Amino acid sequence: MSKKIAIVGGGIVGLAIAYKLQQLYPVCQVIVFEKEKEIGQHQSGRNSGVLHCGLYYEPGTLKAKLAVEGIKQMTNFCKVNEIPHEICGKIVVASDDRETKFLDNLHKRGIANGLSGLKYLSTSELKEREPFVVAKNALLVPQEGIVDYKAVMNKLKNLIMANGGEVILNTEINVVKEYKDGLIVSNGEKEWEVSQLVSCAGLHSDRVFQKLTNLKRPLRIVPFRGEYLMLKPEAEKLVNHLVYPVPDPEYPFLGVHFTRMMTGAREVGPNAVFALKREGYSNTDISIKDTLDSLTYKGFINFLFKNFSFSMGEFYSSISTKAFLKKAQKLVPDINETSFLKGTAGVRAQAMDSAGKLLMDFNVIREGRQVHVLNAPSPGATASLSIADHVIKEYIFNEL
Repeated sequence: MSKKIAIVGGGIVGLAIAYKLQQLYPVCQVIVFEKEKEIGQHQSGRNSGVLHCGLYYEPGTLKAKLAVEGIKQMTNFCKVNEIPHEICGKIVVASDDRETKFLDNLHKRGIANGLSGLKYLSTSELKEREPFVVAKNALLVPQEGIVDYKAVMNKLKNLIMANGGEVILNTEINVVKEYKDGLIVSNGEKEWEVSQLVSCAGLHSDRVFQKLTNLKRPLRIVPFRGEYLMLKPEAEKLVNHLVYPVPDPEYPFLGVHFTRMMTGAREVGPNAVFALKREGYSNTDISIKDTLDSLTYKGFINFLFKNFSFSMGEFYSSISTKAFLKKAQKLVPDINETSFLKGTAGVRAQAMDSAGKLLMDFNVIREGRQVHVLNAPSPGATASLSIADHVIKEYIFNEL
C-alpha cells in the first residue's frame, strides 16, 4: 500500500528527505510544504556555498559521521546532475603559537574523522597557493570545495516533481490532527491526509515542534545574523580559494573567512550578531515576538553572561567596517576599506539549551507519526543527503 509523507519545510534538508524517500521507496508519495513563495529562501539559500568535509566536528558525533558521508554524496549528486561545483580545497590559518596548538588539534580531529590529504604547507607552498595570506602555520584541507546550493535545491525540486511528488508553496502547515490510519495536516484552509510528517523547519524548528505536537520545546532556536562583505573585482586577486582562521575553542562560530564562490566573486565574513528577528537580514529587521522569545530565555541570558565580550565584539563588527576589516586583515593584511563592497547576510538557526550551551550536533526527535529535525546547523547543506538517509533509516524506515 502506498504511503504519503508530508515534509514541512522546503529548504535543502526537507527537499533531500523527500528526494531520498522517492529513491528508496518508489511507492512512497511525498508532499513538500513551503511557507514562502519559493524554496530555500532562508538558511539554505543564504549560505556561502561551501562543501564542508568534516574537519571541525567532534569525532564520533552524528555531525562528524554525516559530514564525511555527506560531501561524498553531494559531490556525486552534482556530478550526475551537472550542477556547478569545484573541489578546490581550503587552508586553515594559525597566526601565532596559541592558534598553532588549536590547528594541531584540528589536524588530529580531521584524521580521526577519516579525512585524507591533510597537509601543513611550507612558507613557499602557502605563497604559491595564496600569495597574500600571512600565517605562522597553514593547514591544507584538499577535500573541501564550493557549490551552487540554489542549483542543488532547484534540481531536487524538479526531480521530486518528475517522480510524482508535490512541492506546494505559500503554504504553512500549522495544524496536525491524528486519526486511526495517519495524520490530517492543515494550513487552516485546506487539509491533506498523510501517513507521517517530517518537519525540517530550520529557523522555526522549535516553534513548529511545539505547535504540531503540543509539547514543550526541548531546545530554543536563537537567531544569529551573519553579515558578509564582497571584494571588489580589482581586489579579488587577494584570495584564490577558501581561507579560514583557526577557530578559538573558547568562543562559538568559525570567524571571518574568505570564500571564492561559484560565480568567481570573493566573499568575506561572516560575523555572528544576535538578530532581533528570526528572518532578520539587516539591523532594521525587528520582531518583538522573536526578540522577547530570545531575551526571556534563561539559556540565552546564560550565553550572554559567558560570552559577553565576544557578543559585543561581534555587534561592533556589524556597525563598524573598521572592526570587520581588522578581522579580515589578520589573514590578508593587504586588504583595506577600499577593497570591499556591501555583501549579503544570512541568519543561523542556533540551537541552545537552558544552560546557554550552543547545541552543535544534529538533533532529530520522533513523536508518534511526527519526525522533527530540530537542529541541522552547518554543515547541514553539505550533509543534507546523508541527513536524509539517517532520518529515513532511524525514524521512518519501520513505518514504510
